[in-house]
Amino acid sequence: MIFGLTQLGVLHTIISLVAVFAGLVVLVRDGQITPYNTLGQVYIWATVLTCVTGFGIFQHGGFGKPHALGIITLVTLGVAALAGRTALFGKLSVYVETASYSATFLFHWIPAVTETTTRLPLGAPLLPNADTPELKAATGVLLLLFLIGAGWQVWRIRRHSTAPTVVVLADEGALG
Repeated sequence: MIFGLTQLGVLHTIISLVAVFAGLVVLVRDGQITPYNTLGQVYIWATVLTCVTGFGIFQHGGFGKPHALGIITLVTLGVAALAGRTALFGKLSVYVETASYSATFLFHWIPAVTETTTRLPLGAPLLPNADTPELKAATGVLLLLFLIGAGWQVWRIRRHSTAPTVVVLADEGALG
């Protein structure tokens, strides 16, 4: 066992790191996560696999908060896909799609911070368990960062979608 992880836990961690890396790169590069490019697709499928592999990990007993977060993440990915492929949300579809994919990125960071701070350094983890006030504060900071990022994404989408369209009408006599 590596860092107290089972083989499934190691696989789950590797897949989640792929998702986080892909998500970070695409957010920095494109300002949003979308299924319309290869890196966005890698992020989405690695996120799905992270959730699926997470359902088999019962480190703290039975079904718990991490499993619920996995279900919430899958539902949020579904909402994002629906928003991107249908007119279900009307004019808000692009916002729902973008905010939903960004929310799934936030959902990766909650267990990442929790697991890292309660496992490392080995033998003397930073925090004793997942219920400490410090982790609740860290989750609050992550939520604040998500809200700032999502607000920036909404502003960016609105700015690009409300730009005036310039139509140039050619003089009929100039066409010959």
